[in-house]
This record gives sequence, C-alpha cells and structure tokens, in this order.
Amino acid sequence: MAEAAKVTAEDVRRVAELANLELDAGEEVRMLRDLNAILGHVAQLNELDTSSVEAMAQVTEILALPALPALETLRPDVIRPSLDRDIVLGGAPEAGSGFFKVPKVLER
Repeated sequence: MAEAAKVTAEDVRRVAELANLELDAGEEVRMLRDLNAILGHVAQLNELDTSSVEAMAQVTEILALPALPALETLRPDVIRPSLDRDIVLGGAPEAGSGFFKVPKVLER
C-alpha cells in the first residue's frame, strides 16, 4: 500500500484558524486522526487500476444506463417564476437595498 501524506497537529491548527474554528485539545486530536484516516483511504483508492474506466464529466451521464431506473426520477429543469422580492423582504425583521440585513457574527 502506498504511503499516505500525513496531516500534522500544526496543519490541523492552521486549517481551524482559516475556517475560523476554535478546537480544544481533544477535538484537535480527533481531527488529526480523522484527516489522516481520510488520506489513508484516498491513498488506497489511488492504488486502483482505473485505466479502463471512462472519464465522466457529470454523474447524470449514468442516467442512460438501463440498469439504473431509479435515477430516472429527476424532475425536468423548468423555469418557474420566483417569489416576489418585495413581499419576501416585507416579512423580514430588517432589509435594505433589496437584501435581508443580518447581524455580523464573525469578528477578525
């Protein structure tokens, strides 16, 4: 099995900082374990021979396969009128310039 890249505790802290998350020591340890497990699974997948598998741009391309009738239940993409903006914003506690106004929740 190919060696998977390893995530360090420093990597976890940096990603948490970028995501504006506050992790305690136990959460850092769990994230470190989980992220390394994910990378291990990806390393296993990379070992598979996919040379005979045709590339797909969209998952919906498989809808053409007769063995998958359950996936043919997707609704057609039809343009429909949307809600009236003035009516929707009229029910908001605070609105302005055609948008909902919400309190700032993140500080940097």
